[in-house]
Amino acid sequence: MGTIKVVNFVTLDGVIQSPLFADEDRDGGFVAGGWVSDRMDDAVAAVMSAETTSAAAMLLGRRTYDGFAAAWSGAEPSDPVDAMNRMPKYVLSREGTSGSWQHTVALSEVADVERVKLDTDGTIVVFGSSGLLPALFAARLVDELCLLVFPVVLGAGKRMFSDGTPPLEFRLLDSDSTPTGVAVLRYALG
Repeated sequence: MGTIKVVNFVTLDGVIQSPLFADEDRDGGFVAGGWVSDRMDDAVAAVMSAETTSAAAMLLGRRTYDGFAAAWSGAEPSDPVDAMNRMPKYVLSREGTSGSWQHTVALSEVADVERVKLDTDGTIVVFGSSGLLPALFAARLVDELCLLVFPVVLGAGKRMFSDGTPPLEFRLLDSDSTPTGVAVLRYALG
């Protein structure tokens, strides 16, 4: 049985919306996109590379999948991001997906995620996916968190833990920080 690990950029006030680009996700009138750019460094890149290359599979919401497929489906074999091209990608979406990125499987309900978790050896990594996270937390399918906490407060935006998330208790596995002040926090459920 696999483990599901959520790996996310997050602000001090819990926002995960549109970290990389200004126009990545403007839902709700969000205009503060691109908030990681001033603090991206080699240490942050190394964490993301390690989490990507060590995963057995990816699980994404449709919007995150669409963005990743557009950005990284053509990565060169020498790029660590190319690991995404080789691994299975599962997309949970009520709206479906074109599935044009190689090794993509569309899932329609949380029970499908449970089956994938049972059938996978290794880590299933979840990046972003603010629309998917509430269902995963509600079904208690998340085993680990790797949060890259940026010292920024935005005051608005989609949050890591939305209203209605059930009470969950995590234990700290490891903590570190980067030269630009990003805290890297690793937690396990329970």
